[in-house]
Amino acid sequence: MDKANQHNILKTQNLSIGYKSKKTDSVIASNINIELHKGELIGLVGANGIGKSTLLRTLTNVQNGLNGKIFINSKLLSEYTSGELAKTMSLVLTDPIASKNLSVFELVALGRHPYTNWVGNLSTEDIETVNQSLELTNIEILKHKKCFELSDGQLQKVLIARALAQDTDLIILDEPTTHLDMYHKAYILKLLQKLVKETNKTILFSSHEIDLAIQLCDKMIVMTKNDVITDQPCNLISNGTFNALFPQDLIIFDEQTGSFRVKK
Repeated sequence: MDKANQHNILKTQNLSIGYKSKKTDSVIASNINIELHKGELIGLVGANGIGKSTLLRTLTNVQNGLNGKIFINSKLLSEYTSGELAKTMSLVLTDPIASKNLSVFELVALGRHPYTNWVGNLSTEDIETVNQSLELTNIEILKHKKCFELSDGQLQKVLIARALAQDTDLIILDEPTTHLDMYHKAYILKLLQKLVKETNKTILFSSHEIDLAIQLCDKMIVMTKNDVITDQPCNLISNGTFNALFPQDLIIFDEQTGSFRVKK
């Protein structure tokens, strides 16, 4: 699709992120210009401490930006009410869930909260949406299990299903592969790729799995000490962007294989 005709789900204009204090602003990154389109899988990568979580917190209105603008569906983020935002953006965070005594169905059903009445009763449509989310994430068999019975990988799929049940244009995940082994890291990111194709939602995730993100993402946001660069993985490779991620005394990026390796 021609970029000019693609719908912007999220856009930033000259965004600066960081922390305010009484005396001065602590700027982590500035002049961030991002455009995320409908039906894209986007990986946010960078070294530890570079500011990935701060960027996600700013994009999700958990904390304020220092400068610039954030648009969701062409509307300023600051103009959304909390109820409107909950119907537009869903989050999957690394925080422990409040109660692992809930069943898988009950936890996924919490995603319908923005649409239920004040009592929280589920309509037939809500139940259908929850069941569809369980099906899309291949966890129907876990429907009646308690969350404390699940492995880390299974629980991550349940949290993704909850975000799907929320039925938003944009899903943002903070480190969805944390604490998973290599197989399940690949499984979760491959699942996100599948969900983008099947639902046409926009999914943004932060990750340390740079090699996997290069293989699976439509677009990547790369945070370095000096820049925040957004482009397709193939362009980022050819432009040498990944070479600036880490000191090259130990790890180097191999452009031929599209992956990092230990320097001999």
